[in-house]
Amino acid sequence: MMEKEEEIFEGKWYAHPRMRNALIAGLLTGAAFSLAHLGIIPDFAEIAIYAVAILLGGYHWSREGIEEFVTEGEIGIEVLMIAATVGSAVLGMWDEAAFLVFLYGTAEGLEEYTYARTRFSIRKLLDLAPKEARVLRDGEEITIPAEELKIGDILVVKPGESIATDGIIIEGRSSINEAPVTGESIPVEKKEGMKVFAATVNQEGALKLKVTATFKDNTLSKMIHLVEESQEQKGKAQLFIEKFGKRYSPLVFLSALLLIVVPSLLGAPVSYWATRAVVFLVAAAPCALVMSTPVAIAAGITRAGRSGVLIKGGICLENLGKIKAVAVDKTGTLTKGEPVVTDVVPLNGEESEVLSLAYNVERYSEHPLAKAIIRKAEESRIRSQEVADFSAIAGYGAKARVGNRVVYVGKEGLFRKLGLESQTIPQIETLRSHGKTVMLVGTETGIDAIVAIRDRIRSEAKEAIDELHRMGIKVIMLTGDNEATARAIAEELGIDEVRADLKPEGKVAAVKMLEEKYGTVAMVGDGINDAPALAQATVGIAMGTAGTDAAIEAADVALMADDLTKVSFAINLGKRARRISLQNIVFSLLILAILIPAALSGVMSVAFAVFVHEASELLAVANGLRMARG
Repeated sequence: MMEKEEEIFEGKWYAHPRMRNALIAGLLTGAAFSLAHLGIIPDFAEIAIYAVAILLGGYHWSREGIEEFVTEGEIGIEVLMIAATVGSAVLGMWDEAAFLVFLYGTAEGLEEYTYARTRFSIRKLLDLAPKEARVLRDGEEITIPAEELKIGDILVVKPGESIATDGIIIEGRSSINEAPVTGESIPVEKKEGMKVFAATVNQEGALKLKVTATFKDNTLSKMIHLVEESQEQKGKAQLFIEKFGKRYSPLVFLSALLLIVVPSLLGAPVSYWATRAVVFLVAAAPCALVMSTPVAIAAGITRAGRSGVLIKGGICLENLGKIKAVAVDKTGTLTKGEPVVTDVVPLNGEESEVLSLAYNVERYSEHPLAKAIIRKAEESRIRSQEVADFSAIAGYGAKARVGNRVVYVGKEGLFRKLGLESQTIPQIETLRSHGKTVMLVGTETGIDAIVAIRDRIRSEAKEAIDELHRMGIKVIMLTGDNEATARAIAEELGIDEVRADLKPEGKVAAVKMLEEKYGTVAMVGDGINDAPALAQATVGIAMGTAGTDAAIEAADVALMADDLTKVSFAINLGKRARRISLQNIVFSLLILAILIPAALSGVMSVAFAVFVHEASELLAVANGLRMARG
């Protein structure tokens, strides 16, 4: 298939064999018709030119139809068109036969071209990755083809250059434009130890990267491969139409034969009913119906892929359009999974003084909450002091000697063990009611400060949830966190329901209950920890999966960036795909409902039937291609 697509897109569209042959057939048909009616050529020459046009223009699609009939025993649309062409020629309607071949061949050529274009456009992303890469070998910089990069190579990327393949930064920092992979237009700040991806652009500083994937196995190549595979997976509507076509086409062929045989047995003019049979074959062929959904589905999946949203098949795109409720994990999805200090409440002394005490104890700790205090102190330019006798107190916090005092930082329980009570401090409950984790700072003689910490809510979370509400979709938070924290965040974001204190199996049960309540439910999570719930939901949506094979495998839809707004984008795309497919199906059925009676009643010629039939097919294709546009 790909060789065929490359053949289409490497040259001009009219150089594609199907299109070229159909156009030449059209020119020959037009020339023969004009020259004959002007009396310039005799009848036999006109027929000879028509015959050449028929053989040339019908070569590709008629061969496919015959092969399908011989190998699979199926009568498809191509067989109907072959029968109509042969019937027209036998009845002496050579001009109609050539006209049919020209129009059907042109429609088929354009259909294949446009369908292939939607598939091929995603491969054009590979052109964004450089064909050559600068690597360090034996201490020297050399340039090699990108295809020769090996895992472990040291890649040198200068400002303004594209990155050839996936890697980890080992030296330097910069802002990276990741739009080709994630669809996120805002550059991302990167530093040592962070991942970068193929085809992204280094905008500022010079970088040295350790290669983590070869060119053919990098994130961009995997993404393109996944989109191509996804376009082969068909939705329910498409499968139904294909199944219908396999039964309907033989019925049309048999009906056409009966139109000739039955009247002739009753003594009716054979030529009249043979003509009606030919018109009927053309009019009843379900070309537009068969093409009503695949172009829209392929274009939609490609459109999503270019925006950093990988939809794994037509059935997933269809299901996205049916979603009534979205269940969202909290940590790492609604929030960044990165605790930050929100409040420092001094009870004894100045804020900078108590923050300094907390910082100097916690800078020796590896706990995530300790790291939040360290970041806050560094942002406030707190200086380090001499610290001695640091020790972690498992499950409670930590202590250390700072100056001439032993300072404790940790939970309320730590200070209760010291004989200090915190129930009388009103600020603690106030902070907890806002979903914040409370840590205390003090000594054996008293509590000096409260430090409140909370996971940082994603900047786009409120906008994403508001957009889902505007679409009439309910949003439910599923989290393993405590009820108070979950409800505080849910209230801030305007989330409809909260299910807290859930283990992984609890999330699965919650999704089942939501499906019973709403029917179709999407689950949005980080793709690994939430894998069981993602698998249970009607559509599982994994966030931030760039470079993560496990996350892509876990979900029906993979968002390459950590961008919640892409959830509503994907659902809107699904709704649009369903709407366009339905429009095409209704339109195609209306065309058949008009053409078939007209063909049987004798009010329509072969030429007119061909024109209307092929025009309807092209309109269905053009409507489906609207999915490719933003």
